Amino acid sequence: MAGATGPTYKVAFRRRRENKTNYAKRLGMLKSGLPRMVVRKSGRGILVQFIEFSAAGDKVLACCNSDELRAFGWAPRSNAPTAYLSAMHAAKKAKAKGASTFILDIGMQTPSKGAIAFAAAQGAQDAGLKTNYDGSMIAAEQINGAHIQKYAQSLAGSDAYKKAFSSYIAENFDPTKIADIFNAVKQKVQAQKVN
Repeated sequence: MAGATGPTYKVAFRRRRENKTNYAKRLGMLKSGLPRMVVRKSGRGILVQFIEFSAAGDKVLACCNSDELRAFGWAPRSNAPTAYLSAMHAAKKAKAKGASTFILDIGMQTPSKGAIAFAAAQGAQDAGLKTNYDGSMIAAEQINGAHIQKYAQSLAGSDAYKKAFSSYIAENFDPTKIADIFNAVKQKVQAQKVN
């Protein structure tokens, strides 16, 4: 009988063990040679980055933190309308630096219907970048915040409204008109000239 030649268990890379990076998925994206649109959400907002691979380390072409949308009159949250607007703004910056197409990189998130990553993909497409996303994973009502507006209108004037939308109220942002505000901010983002 032959002796043991080594351990039978292979320890995965640290970021894989921490459930932060799927290296097989990442390799497939890098082989395409296209910039990746990385969409990450936190408890307070959205971060959208257009990243190109280089042997020395990934290079960020363009980035938009959702807090940048305050300059356009938007109150950013970790939701689909904010993801759409952030991606549109970042895509305009990436386009100014020569990007014309991208791959959506959602990291370790599960690609479920209605996920904010798909709102971001739609925003980047509407800004003029190309990808193979067909727009079927998220409804237009979710993107423009009509579902938030409908809920806010159903609660308007009650204590539940003040509790549910207290952070919006503190910023003098009217959630009962969020779809109209979204459309106005979208036009401002589209009209802005990016260097």
